[in-house]
Amino acid sequence: MLPAHLHELVEFHAPLSTLQRGQGGAVTLLTPGVNVLALNATFLPDDLAGADLDGPDLDAVRNGHEGQGLPALMASGRPLAGAREVARLVVGAWAPAAVPAPSDVVVEQVSRLHLGTWAAVLASAHGTPGWAQALARHLAPRLEGDRQSVLLMAYRAGEAVGALLWRRGAAHLWGAADGHAARPLLDAAFALEGTLRVSVAGAEPLQLTDPRPVIYSVLD
Repeated sequence: MLPAHLHELVEFHAPLSTLQRGQGGAVTLLTPGVNVLALNATFLPDDLAGADLDGPDLDAVRNGHEGQGLPALMASGRPLAGAREVARLVVGAWAPAAVPAPSDVVVEQVSRLHLGTWAAVLASAHGTPGWAQALARHLAPRLEGDRQSVLLMAYRAGEAVGALLWRRGAAHLWGAADGHAARPLLDAAFALEGTLRVSVAGAEPLQLTDPRPVIYSVLD
C-alpha cells in the first residue's frame, strides 16, 4: 500500500497520464512525450523502498518503462537502494500567511483556450521551455470538460510569471518564476476551496504543514 502522500500524487496525476499499471502495491504512471516526473514514474510503498526490495518485480517495472522509451524512474518516500536520486520534493498542506506580505503579483483563473500560454509559463518556470507545446497538446483532451480542474496564472506588471493546475483541493503541477510569485499563486489556489495540498521542490523556501518527502530516482 502506498504512503498517503504518494497515493495523493497518483490520484492527482493518473487522470492526466497515458498508461497506468499496478503491481505488488506499486503504481506506475507513464506518459511518453511529456517531461513531468510524476507522469512517468513508478510509485513505491515504503516497505519496498529500503535495502530489501521484495514485492513488485523491479525488472518487469524497468522493462515497462524502457519499453516506452522512458528511464526506470521510481518515486519513494525514502532513499531507494540501487537507484540514483534525480529530484526531491515535499508534499504537504499550504495555508496563506495570517498577514500576507504586499505583492505586485496578480493571479487570474484562465480558460482552456489559454492552455498553450499556461503550459509555456509552466515549462519556462521549470527551465524546460522546449516541452511547452507537447505538454499543452497532451493535457488539452484530458482537461476538456473537466470541471474538477482549474487553471491559474500569475502576472507581474502584465508579464506571466506563474502557472498552476488545481484539482480537487490539490496543486501538484505548478511553477513560478520566483518565490515572490509562488506565494500569491498558492494563496489563490488555496482560496478556491479553503484548503490546499501542494508539492514543492526541496530547495524552495516555502513552508508547508506536515511536509512528507518524495524522492525520484532512476534504477541503476
